[in-house]
Formats: sequence, structure tokens, C-alpha cells
Amino acid sequence: MIRNLYRVSSPILWRNGIREKHAMVDVLTERVPFSKDFLFRQLFDPGSSTYTYLLADISDKEAILIDPVIEWADRDKTIVEELGLTLKYALNTHMHADHITGTGRLKCLLPGCKSMISRSSGAKADVLLEPNDQVQFGRHQLRILSTPGHTEGCVTYVCDEQAIAFTGDALLIRGCGRTDFQGGSAAILYKSVHEKIFTLPRNYRLYPAHDYNGRTVTTVAEEKALNPRLSKSLEEFVRIMDNLNLPYPKMIGKTNSRRTREKERGRRERQGPCNRVVEIGSVRLVETQGEETPMVLVLVSYCIAEG
Repeated sequence: MIRNLYRVSSPILWRNGIREKHAMVDVLTERVPFSKDFLFRQLFDPGSSTYTYLLADISDKEAILIDPVIEWADRDKTIVEELGLTLKYALNTHMHADHITGTGRLKCLLPGCKSMISRSSGAKADVLLEPNDQVQFGRHQLRILSTPGHTEGCVTYVCDEQAIAFTGDALLIRGCGRTDFQGGSAAILYKSVHEKIFTLPRNYRLYPAHDYNGRTVTTVAEEKALNPRLSKSLEEFVRIMDNLNLPYPKMIGKTNSRRTREKERGRRERQGPCNRVVEIGSVRLVETQGEETPMVLVLVSYCIAEG
């Protein structure tokens, strides 16, 4: 076992006007090394600060990709081929609002690859996942936890044999995904994290879909103790999330499922000019206007529409 040497102090405690010593929070955990037949690669898209994860069985070469980004599909294909792998599945943890998924592109580049996403996302894919389903690649498998709240279709992929989980945007390193669009709910997200993710063994390593500060991994123990949002009470968490006042996601019109598209279009109309979705068959175009850009039509999300 490898020891994670990390101990922190909680905020200063005051009782009856008297300052007390810092309460020490122990987040030391035993790190479970990856097994010899398990391949793990963490890939990054600097444009959206998205992590894509390549997992594979080294023995029989079956591989999966979690949360691929369309601009990096060729990179992902090259890595898969260089390592002599066969890409079995391309999975998404949820419908993304900050980038377009690479699943459709990867299916074109690597015939035989199938797309996966949760049924509750409302998106199309070759395989629609339900809670407690399992994704098998070689001798390894992921189990699916339903963790809605950031969006209504969010899932977390757990690999118990390696003591790891891929949390998407439900739980980030010292943060979490926003809850103000695509069926999001602060109360539901809090319940998902506390009941599904924080109940995993404390030494499980957690890999998020994003990080904006150069961090790559955390643990259940760390986030339970140190997450500035989710370590608080439900009431405090909801208050924090309701007052974030974040700008509307630039890519939201490009990645919405049918289920949420009308809700988001109505919200956009109330908020003023933003994106207009134009559909031509199974291809979607988004008419978008930024603060410093003219109206343009952007080809989007055949990768979503066609899985």
C-alpha cells in the first residue's frame, strides 16, 4: 500500500467567544495500486478543461473511453491504435454543456466502438445505461451509479477492483458542477454525492470530468472533509449553489438532449439573445452570437444525435 500523506486543519472553532485549537481532520488513506493488467490514461482538453479517461485490459486489449471530446477524437484514436487496443465503448457521464462529445466521431474512426450514456439523460446512444448496470471490458468492469443533480442524467462509473470512480461533474476536486440548467437541482445533487459517492470506501480515488486548477485526482476522504460546498449542510449547500450567478454555458445549445432543449430554449428567450437550434435531419446546427462575434452557424453534435 502507498500512503497518501495529507493532513489538514479544519477552520478555527469559536465557542463562547473563546478561540479553540484547530480540529485535525485525518484524510490519510491507503492507496490501492492499479492491478498489473489494468491500463489507465488520463487525457486532457485545455479548451474546456475536460478530462478523458482511457481504461483497458492489458491482457486482451479491450478498452473504453470515458467523456471523450470531439476535437481530440483523432488523438484518442492514435493512442488506442499505438497501444494495440480495441475500443469497445465510448461513454459519457452526462450531457455536457461545455464541449461536444467525441463518441460519434470515434465510432466513425474506430468501427466496432459503441456509444453509452444513461437512459435518463434523454440522449441517443447504442447502449442506454440504467443504475446498477455493468460495463465490461476484458476482465474489468464498471458499475453505474445514478448521481443526478448537475443534470438529471448524470452517472458515476465505479471500478471497485481498482478502488476508483469517475464522477463526471457531480463531484469535482474541491467543488461540484453547477445546478441551474438541464434539469439540475442543488438538493438532488447533494443527496447524490452524500448517498452514492461519499458512501464509497474512503480510500477510493475519484477522477472528475474537469479541473481548472491543474489537479488530477482526489479521494472520498479528502472531499468529505475538504470540499468547501459539499462538506456543509444541505441548507448551506443549496444557498451557495443558488447564489453562484454563473454565466450561461456557451455550448448549451449544441449539446442539449430533446428532453431539455425546449426548457433551455425558453430560458434563453427569457434571458435575451443567445443560441438558436436549427435541425436538418439528424444534424443539428446552432446559431450563436457571442459578445464580440457575429451570428454564425456551427455544425454540432451529430455525435450526440447519432450516439
